[in-house]
Amino acid sequence: MTATYNEQCFCFYCSRVIVTRPKRPHRLIHRVSGQTYLWLATLIFAASGAVTRRLTEIGAEHFIGERNPISLCNVLFVGNLCALILLILIYGRQWNKATLKQLSRTDWVSLTAVAILSGALAPGLIFQALSVTGVNNVILVGRLEPPLTLALSVWLLRERVNIWEFIGAIAAFAGVILTIILQPPTEAMMNMGGFSLGIGELLAAVGSIAATASTIIGKKYLSQIPLGIYSIFRTALGTIIFFFIALVLYGKDHFADVLSPFLWQWMFLYGGLIVVLGQSFLIKGLKTSTVSTASLIGSFGPIVGILAAYLILGEAPTLPQYIGGSVILVGIFLSQVGNWRKTSSIASGKVSSIPAQQQVETDMGFKGL
Repeated sequence: MTATYNEQCFCFYCSRVIVTRPKRPHRLIHRVSGQTYLWLATLIFAASGAVTRRLTEIGAEHFIGERNPISLCNVLFVGNLCALILLILIYGRQWNKATLKQLSRTDWVSLTAVAILSGALAPGLIFQALSVTGVNNVILVGRLEPPLTLALSVWLLRERVNIWEFIGAIAAFAGVILTIILQPPTEAMMNMGGFSLGIGELLAAVGSIAATASTIIGKKYLSQIPLGIYSIFRTALGTIIFFFIALVLYGKDHFADVLSPFLWQWMFLYGGLIVVLGQSFLIKGLKTSTVSTASLIGSFGPIVGILAAYLILGEAPTLPQYIGGSVILVGIFLSQVGNWRKTSSIASGKVSSIPAQQQVETDMGFKGL
């Protein structure tokens, strides 16, 4: 007699009770499920740049007066509001008096700095870059963030890296530089001592530097902060700061069309797909995957993003982008070899911390908000 489902059964052959355990799902089921969610999140986020540009083109065909109702600022502002609603629904319970009382003044200062850098400054610069240069340039120049994060982690946080990660970071950095300096002359360039630099590429680079600084602060000071408090505070304060910065830079009428039905018609699609589904898949995938797995899947973001730019916008890669992108891909491959060789990977189910999410977001690149 076999004992498969019952916890106890009587065996007639040996006249004793056999205690058994119910079968548990194999770990591979959870692992595959987590990887599937991460792949879906990567696909969605990688296409966000092309989708954002396409939305602004649609808005340009339906001006309200002399204004584009689907301006990049409106997309970022309303998109952040959608993200904030989602995060409150998921993590709202973490905002209780008992948890908030445990946060020190240093924690709040660090949270504020992260909100300014990654919640307002970095996305604002990247969105502005999208308005003056190609989506592929923004994607490739955005790959400046992983090597900068690695270098500052070694320098400031004394993290240890292996030779593969080091060489991969150098290759990725070199690829970004090649992408920038090989750009053909255009009107959207500034002359710096005889050297021409694209304004869009410069904005994307500064945005990556701001995101890197935010990641370092998060790793050093916020590793023990609940993820819900971190995410909600960063999104809420970042949205408010971005709103007032835009008002100062562009005037009080800049958000005049933020309540336009035409804008919200498209933002429900954008917010539902890029923000709600993307964030939900990312959070779900991080809960059941290792950091190394999430990092590997996220590293495919640039390839998917370039394909999305071609399919959605018809933006084919240029020769400088092919050259720089190829070197960047070599760097990504070498960095992943370094990740595989690490023996201190975080176990499955323990990657929902702030540093882990920051690491995966860094590998994925621009996420549309």
